[in-house]
Amino acid sequence: MKIFAVGMNYLMHTVELHGSEYRPTSPVIFTKADSSLLKDGKPFFIPDDMGRIDYEGELVVRICRLGKSVPERFASRYYDAVTVGLDFTARDMQNEARKQGLPWTICKGFDGSAIIGEWLPLEGDVQKLNFRLDKNGTTVQDGHATDMLFSVNQLISYISNYFTLKTGDLLFTGTPAGVGPVAVGDLLEGYIENRRVLSCQCK
Repeated sequence: MKIFAVGMNYLMHTVELHGSEYRPTSPVIFTKADSSLLKDGKPFFIPDDMGRIDYEGELVVRICRLGKSVPERFASRYYDAVTVGLDFTARDMQNEARKQGLPWTICKGFDGSAIIGEWLPLEGDVQKLNFRLDKNGTTVQDGHATDMLFSVNQLISYISNYFTLKTGDLLFTGTPAGVGPVAVGDLLEGYIENRRVLSCQCK
């Protein structure tokens, strides 16, 4: 099982990270280790030696068939369910890696850094979905898939040029603006439309 993720796929998120609008010319893809995956409502234990840890709420799609070099027009056949996920990021470590031109492997892929909620069968166009993330009962991220710089189908096609997609692989599609730090005791809840699909307690 592979976990793919996308950086800087919402314009306003690039503004909050970089102070200005930035549009990548191609998708910014990274991977997370399989040991990063947390599901079934398990709590997230904040590492005490990695500095600031930020939440990033995202739509996640589940790959449902084997695929290689998938044309964009057929990409929708390769995923069948959607949920909200959390791409936890060690922000201090990521900023330092950026300065030095180093990979994001540790700051993005550490154990427990990929949370997924309840899967919903995908009905209709994924790009029409709205989602949000609440922190302690207050909405901190309000996302609209239509605002993605690269659509899910574009991402599937692009990634499959370099990696063979397999049933059960996951794709975190990028986070909208509103990311921020977590602390012990925080409760993070993810919604697709008005249905809660994710609940994660930080410890």
